[in-house]
Amino acid sequence: MGGIKNPGNMVGSRFDIDRFPALARHRLAPAAPDVCAARGRPAAVLLPLLPVEDTLHLLFTVRPLTMPTHAGDICFPGGSLREGEDARAAALREAEEEVGLAPERIMPLGFLPLRETGSGHVIAPLVGLVERGAAITPCAREVAEVFTAPLTHFLDAANYAREEVSMNGRRRAYWVVRWGDRRIWGATAGMLKTLQEIASADAA
Repeated sequence: MGGIKNPGNMVGSRFDIDRFPALARHRLAPAAPDVCAARGRPAAVLLPLLPVEDTLHLLFTVRPLTMPTHAGDICFPGGSLREGEDARAAALREAEEEVGLAPERIMPLGFLPLRETGSGHVIAPLVGLVERGAAITPCAREVAEVFTAPLTHFLDAANYAREEVSMNGRRRAYWVVRWGDRRIWGATAGMLKTLQEIASADAA
């Protein structure tokens, strides 16, 4: 995984690598949702889980500052569905196009609930376990940087905060979660918070 930045391991627990894949298959929706039936522009993303030593990490991308929308934002590989494509196929295709992850090296674990965004998209988030040692080659046109962070950091509710912003004269609240000096917010943080809530409900 040359070029991937990781500021360190925050958690020593083995919960994520020993139990999380089975938990995810049990709690997440196994079938691709009909995102095209929802109100909004259909899209899909992959939440890639990477084995790093004895833990699982999530892989994030940073959008180039030259992008016309969401420049510099931290997100997951993903994009709009193509004609005749379902959410699973779109998420896997986008992951291959953006970070070079071969679909055959990814084990889909299930879908989080659909998420609407302020930009008018409806996103189907697919959680997938990446095979250890899978090659990662970011596309420079779409990705400025990739980095990983421990899954267990995002399974801790204490790491999340709510913030507000004024958009078109209306106040909009959204989730924020930080990793080191990185600020993850909006739809990406919302997906992570949903994943945390699903994991906590099962573990309680």
